Amino acid sequence: MKQNYQLVLEKTLKALQAEDKRPSLLLHSCCGPCSSYVMEYLAQYFDITIFYYNPNISPAAEFQFRAEEQQRLIREMDLGVSFLLGKYEPERFFSLAKGHEAEPEGGERCFKCYRLRLEETAKAAKAGGFSYFTTTLSISPHKNAQVLNELGKEISDAFGVPYLYSDFKKKNGYRRSCELSTEYHLYRQDYCGCPFSKAEAEERKRRAQA
Repeated sequence: MKQNYQLVLEKTLKALQAEDKRPSLLLHSCCGPCSSYVMEYLAQYFDITIFYYNPNISPAAEFQFRAEEQQRLIREMDLGVSFLLGKYEPERFFSLAKGHEAEPEGGERCFKCYRLRLEETAKAAKAGGFSYFTTTLSISPHKNAQVLNELGKEISDAFGVPYLYSDFKKKNGYRRSCELSTEYHLYRQDYCGCPFSKAEAEERKRRAQA
């Protein structure tokens, strides 16, 4: 049964406020634009560290540029957010994508990619003693929040670190991220970063121009 994960998040935040707690959060981020609203929203409740772990992004120069944009945004928003750079391991992404290369975005290949990034975030959260972990991915209208949160629960149970349930696109979150992207002149992409989604985006452009 589908859950409204924005409501679940709001209940969690209300409980934290009632207990006068300010826990730490390891926030996986795919890019600056997606993290912008999430940092703005959650910085009032958590001590946030952005974890940039995205082996799906290709080529390496694209990975590096997005990482630099992420760090620039953290500095310019000045919300007291820290940054942790994960390893660039494209071979892990290509290994999980094998046999799923032709699938459209939003299928099993993407779900495997969600799992990889969430597992690495949970592992880093446990090692760093964080109170919670979560991801910015649910802010995208192209990402399946139901699957992300189900994976989050499964991985939370496996690693013993609480997962912060969320659907950041709700309450105009996606629209606000677009506004902040304009305000901070962020490099914004029309594909997730992997070569398969890039090819799909380029094909959409060709069809639109035909």
